[in-house]
Amino acid sequence: MSEEAETERSTVMTYVPAYQKAEWKAHADELGMSQAEYVRTMVQAGRKGFELDSQEADLEGSSPPSDPGGSGLERRVLDALDSADPLSWNELVESLSSNFEDRLEETLESLQNDNRIRYSGREGGYRLVDQ
Repeated sequence: MSEEAETERSTVMTYVPAYQKAEWKAHADELGMSQAEYVRTMVQAGRKGFELDSQEADLEGSSPPSDPGGSGLERRVLDALDSADPLSWNELVESLSSNFEDRLEETLESLQNDNRIRYSGREGGYRLVDQ
């Protein structure tokens, strides 16, 4: 792919409920990202999450006790780099961490559904619900 094709930009438009946009904006602000950067990152993370779910299942237990996470991480790095195009540091980090973000989001949603934590934009983040 040419360098010009890699930097060419195109517009994508979507419509979401106002409350969802407000949540996305608040989360983007917390992460120090623009709304466009946030949506781009979340979409890419979601796309890669579909691929990593099955890979992660294959990797569980693959590291020797003397190197916890080592062999599994090596395999994930090699798999991520197994393409015709090189990956930058940020692209590699994103490809390896997207599944964590998906799992964190699912866990936070579950904890909120169980009324154990809540998110408050006004307070700037997640808090335990008083028991």
